[in-house]
Amino acid sequence: MDTRLDNRLSTDFCTTREAARILGISIRTAQLWVENGTLTAWKTEGGHRRISLASVQRLQQNRQPPAETAADSTQAQESLSILVVEDDNLLLRLYKSQIEAWGMPVSVATAHNGIEGLILIGRLSPDLLISDLVMPEMDGFGLLRTLARTPYREGMEILVVTAMEDAEIEAAGGLPQDIKVFHKPVHFAELRTLCEQLLLRRRELAR
Repeated sequence: MDTRLDNRLSTDFCTTREAARILGISIRTAQLWVENGTLTAWKTEGGHRRISLASVQRLQQNRQPPAETAADSTQAQESLSILVVEDDNLLLRLYKSQIEAWGMPVSVATAHNGIEGLILIGRLSPDLLISDLVMPEMDGFGLLRTLARTPYREGMEILVVTAMEDAEIEAAGGLPQDIKVFHKPVHFAELRTLCEQLLLRRRELAR
């Protein structure tokens, strides 16, 4: 189990992405609300923005969404969006069939390389990115380096699933410490645990 996720369950802050989802706004709008003081926030030593959950909840209570959208908003807060970037079509189908068979409130999108992945990240802003490293056109390293320079990275859980050995990954430039790595074949039991923790985090924040 990812202890980093466990530790976050009892915190009184959230990421920009999580605040945006709770409030039903875009990530950019959440950033603007931080900049103009509408949301209370600070930055960690690593440069990641953290937003006071109390200020998010206070704003949420003061906003009055239309009644017909309230159910949709609650459902979005309690569901999980997953993007799988992998060039093996058989493995992509296996991901979708396995994850959808869990009966959890998740949606799964797929891409065949880093370029397609970045396009879908811009459209979907997924909560969990699962990516291979060796892919055509743009590999996983390129995808992650590009993603790190965008606001979409903040609050996104990233899991790399690769056939590369640890030494090969380091020789290719390595990965950030906060990215979890599974070695193929896919550890679906561990992946399910990770998704369960993310959903629990979502429900805790939505309360």
